[in-house]
Amino acid sequence: MSQSFSEETHRNLLSRIPQCTGREVVDWLRTVDEGPALFRFEEKVSWLRGEHQLAYGHAKAIIHEHDLRRAARKLL
Repeated sequence: MSQSFSEETHRNLLSRIPQCTGREVVDWLRTVDEGPALFRFEEKVSWLRGEHQLAYGHAKAIIHEHDLRRAARKLL
């Protein structure tokens, strides 16, 4: 997984996603769940950008958050 920004930057990007996209983060996470079964981080980011015209930073933040939440579910 490619993460090149800080946790604070990640949280700031997530907080701006609803305002910039008109959709809540949980809606985007559901979109990723329902999307194609891509394996690589950058493939998922590229899919979100191309399919939903998201900015690179927002797409990357959504995929990173999706991966974090998926990992947390596996730990439970």
